[in-house]
Amino acid sequence: MIVTYAHIAIGKDGVPRVEGTPTKVVEIALDMLAHGWDAEMIQREHPDLTLGQVHSALAYYFDHQDVLDRDIAERLARADGIADRLGASSVRARLLAMRAAS
Repeated sequence: MIVTYAHIAIGKDGVPRVEGTPTKVVEIALDMLAHGWDAEMIQREHPDLTLGQVHSALAYYFDHQDVLDRDIAERLARADGIADRLGASSVRARLLAMRAAS
């Protein structure tokens, strides 16, 4: 059985996106996971998307959660690796020092 999702298109790169937009399904999922946002809040934060598009993206995420969670974990590992290679940011250190002083 082939399941289709309204508003979701799989690009040539294999990445599911909200059809007609550059927004990836994983970005919508991360809004929910990282911020605890529900569909209505995600739509408010992405006013270019309809509530139906957000719901479709979330449905796609839940139906493919294992694959997308692995993708998220790989992205986090790459970001951590980049941060480790770059080392501490002098700008961040100055901002933290300013915050501590105030």
